[in-house]
Amino acid sequence: MRFRVFTDRRFVGYWMLWVSFALPLPAYAQKDSIALEPVIVKGFVPQKFMSGLKIQRIDSASLAQVRFQNISDVLSAYTPIAFKNYGPGQLSTASFRGTSANHTAVLWNGLNINAPTLGQTDFSTIPVAGFDQLSVQYGSAASIVGSDAVGGSVLLSSQASGKPFHVSVGRQQDSFNNPQTQTDLRYAFPLNSQWAFSGKTALYDGRMNNDYPKPTRNTYALLPTETFQKGIVQDLFLRSQNDREISAHIWLTDNKLTLTPEDVQGREMTRTTAYRTMVRYQVRTLALRTAWVRDIIDYAKGDLSHPDHSVTDKFASRLEKDFSINIAGDLNPVLIKVGGEWTHFRSRVPGYAYSPVSENRTDIFLLMRWQPTARITTSINLRQGLVTGFNPPFTPSVGLEYGLIQKAHYNLTLKGSYGRSYRVPTLNERYWKDLGNPDVRPETGWNKELGLEQTFKASSGSTLRTSATLYHNRVKDWTYWNPSKSYRVENLQQVLARGIELQLNYQRQTGSWRTGLDAGYAFNKSSQEKAYDNYSQDIVGKQLVFVPAHSANANAFVQFKSTKLTGQFQAVGKRYITFDNSQFLDGYGLANLLAETTFVFDKFKLVLQGQVRNVTDAFYLNVRNNAMPGRSFALSLTFSYDSQ
Repeated sequence: MRFRVFTDRRFVGYWMLWVSFALPLPAYAQKDSIALEPVIVKGFVPQKFMSGLKIQRIDSASLAQVRFQNISDVLSAYTPIAFKNYGPGQLSTASFRGTSANHTAVLWNGLNINAPTLGQTDFSTIPVAGFDQLSVQYGSAASIVGSDAVGGSVLLSSQASGKPFHVSVGRQQDSFNNPQTQTDLRYAFPLNSQWAFSGKTALYDGRMNNDYPKPTRNTYALLPTETFQKGIVQDLFLRSQNDREISAHIWLTDNKLTLTPEDVQGREMTRTTAYRTMVRYQVRTLALRTAWVRDIIDYAKGDLSHPDHSVTDKFASRLEKDFSINIAGDLNPVLIKVGGEWTHFRSRVPGYAYSPVSENRTDIFLLMRWQPTARITTSINLRQGLVTGFNPPFTPSVGLEYGLIQKAHYNLTLKGSYGRSYRVPTLNERYWKDLGNPDVRPETGWNKELGLEQTFKASSGSTLRTSATLYHNRVKDWTYWNPSKSYRVENLQQVLARGIELQLNYQRQTGSWRTGLDAGYAFNKSSQEKAYDNYSQDIVGKQLVFVPAHSANANAFVQFKSTKLTGQFQAVGKRYITFDNSQFLDGYGLANLLAETTFVFDKFKLVLQGQVRNVTDAFYLNVRNNAMPGRSFALSLTFSYDSQ
């Protein structure tokens, strides 16, 4: 079944356009210097040792614009990550560079919060209100992050407040009777001459009733659903003048999804609840972290009063030490982080062959970064994981960044990395009754990438940044629920993902006017390279299902004083829905429009925002082959008070 909006030829046109932007620009003749980062780093900052890897940081202004939405909306608009979306308020999983949802690590303050039963995160359950900073790391970072970081990582972090007192309350009303409410409180004050205290308390509550005016679009059904979501975030920081820090973090979230709620016999309810807690202590270059996470999944069909109840507890502790070594009197020392992490899982799942099941995982790592000259930055990272029942492979990686051109107004940097990845099988893959396989092997792979990044700063105040990245990621022993053996889990595939990513960012400020453009394009060829049984022989060389070969996005804004107008465009190529590529959903393009203005009254601020989503009322289908809703509107009002 085909619905044509964008053809592959037009995507090739996009590719040629962004290649032209990625070519080097004329250089200027003044040399620029690069300052070394300090040895002491507050909290877990993995980016420090990710030399050669592509890292994209989503700025706070972009997050503030979508403060009432979830993280998948942000990543869809600003990154080439492909999402497998089941509909508004429903399951949404990420596909990094042609890998599956199980190959994306999601870290919250350095802790992997992927559910150990499923091995993935539902991005629809992570609202923007749940964190302060968002970074995206592309490619394998298993030597730094650990298991799951095969295609990439999403890094969420909390930030200490620098404001004595700040409070905000916001409300958004969407089309289809979908309201969202948020409250945010930040505070900071000194306790004495040595210690200072700061914190954040945030609450969010939302409901997606999805009251569509018509049950169908173009003869395709709009799946009736209801989603309730609520949560609380609590971050506390205690810092001293002599490089000591104690912090506590709590994130409680509850998400309830009901499909076809009016159908008493056929309705389905999935409720996911997560209790995430963490305490961190750092004294100079020694850091200790301990965490407890409980993931609860309740599922019922028809009669919702007696759902299946699954509970998984995760206990994790991490100890790390930073130090530096001078090499032959070199002024730039080698920065080293050495440490270990221990995690214990205990899970009670009705579908397992026996319950409860428990597992221990231990990781020992050595991370190194060296900047011998102003032009060269290198990193070498080593990790060895140990898991109950089997051992993951030794996981090394090496990265290099070289400043080809370093001028006052222009920089051109060559980046490259080569590293091994691995993924520990999920608890479901090993312990599910009849279908699980206790002998399934960990997936392993090698990721290679090479990129160019350039920055051009004009005297007029404008800044242009572009990048082009080539990648090649081969994954062996890809886990597969084999249809030829009643969907029993086996290591059946070897997958090769390769492609190119192009990105552009432009900013300009002239007086009270600001303009900007953030755009990107990605081509990804991800296919099975080898088959381990007769069933999969006919799909060798075929594009993986629901992985588009082409995707593009663009975000442009113009701002005058406190009024801002933003246009967003997202294009996705065709997605195959069968393994032999005989059927597919055609590509589509979505355009959104956001208008925002701010009114300031002394220490009070009022932000009024309006959104038009899917401006052109484009028609496209989701994973379930249901129609997605058409044009919709949202209006939000946020009131805040700042003591400064």
